[in-house]
Amino acid sequence: MFRNLSIQHIAVMLPALIFAFTIHELSHGIMAYILGDSTAKRDGRLTLNPIRHIDPVGLICILLFSFGWAKPVMVDMRNLKNPKVDMALIAIAGPVSNFIMAFAAVMLFFPLNMHLPIPEWLSDVIIQFAWINIVLGVFNLIPIPPLDGSKVVASLLPDGLYNMYNSVARFGFLILIVAMLAGIFDRILPIIREILDFFIGIAAFVFLL
Repeated sequence: MFRNLSIQHIAVMLPALIFAFTIHELSHGIMAYILGDSTAKRDGRLTLNPIRHIDPVGLICILLFSFGWAKPVMVDMRNLKNPKVDMALIAIAGPVSNFIMAFAAVMLFFPLNMHLPIPEWLSDVIIQFAWINIVLGVFNLIPIPPLDGSKVVASLLPDGLYNMYNSVARFGFLILIVAMLAGIFDRILPIIREILDFFIGIAAFVFLL
């Protein structure tokens, strides 16, 4: 999804990716803290400082290979009252934060373009930021460990299947690589476009009435 990048595109995407990753991981930590686990707080992850959240190798990989990662937020399930459900809430907090940022960017785009003569590059930055966040949100909801979607799916399973599902988590990264080689990005691309169009449609309805 981030193929054929020019220097200009990297200059736009790098800060957008760093901010999107930071808010994503911070959201995991905040939700865990709300639900009773202070591990993220002890680890210094309840911060907007991107250094605490960004994995440099993962960031470079997403620019070069369309696949990357941030530093995962650690959670101690023993501190959660309802581990299955709470882990799902902690997991989904990350993608939800990405969708919120994407929607906010689109909602900002319309009034700026309508009332201010903003330069084309700034319009591109706003739309690219929305796109990046939708990509991260949708991708992380894929139900393959260690992605967030796997924890959401696991929470819906009965205990027997839940344990079985978690037992294959150690093979999740390999399964994810195979899925990528099989073209999973191409399959979710229409979903990403539909979500962006949906956000744009809402913004257009609000501001063009």
